[in-house]
Amino acid sequence: MNKPIVADNKPIPVDLKSGENYYFCACGKSASQPFCDGSHKGTDFTPIAFTAEENGKAYLCQCKQTGKLPFCDGSHAKIPADQVGKEFAFESKGNADAAPES
Repeated sequence: MNKPIVADNKPIPVDLKSGENYYFCACGKSASQPFCDGSHKGTDFTPIAFTAEENGKAYLCQCKQTGKLPFCDGSHAKIPADQVGKEFAFESKGNADAAPES
C-alpha cells in the first residue's frame, strides 16, 4: 500500500495540550482517527509525531493529503466523497525539484 486511506473528507477538531506529544495517523487505517492506534503495522506508513505548541482546538487532517501534516490545509475540498474509506493520493506533477509553473 503506497497510498493512504482517506479517513474522511473534512478535518477533525481536537483539543490539544501545550507540550503534550501526539502521534498522528498517516495511513488512514486507525480506528482512533486522527491519532495512531498501530493499524499501520505491515505498511510503509509510520505515525507523525508532534508536540502541541499551545493549548486549544486544532483541526487535524483526515484526508491524509495535507501539505502541513498533521494539520488541515484545505486539501480535503478536492477529494470526492466516494473516495472516503479508499486508498487515494493526488497525482504528482512532474519533478518536485523543478521551478514552479507560473
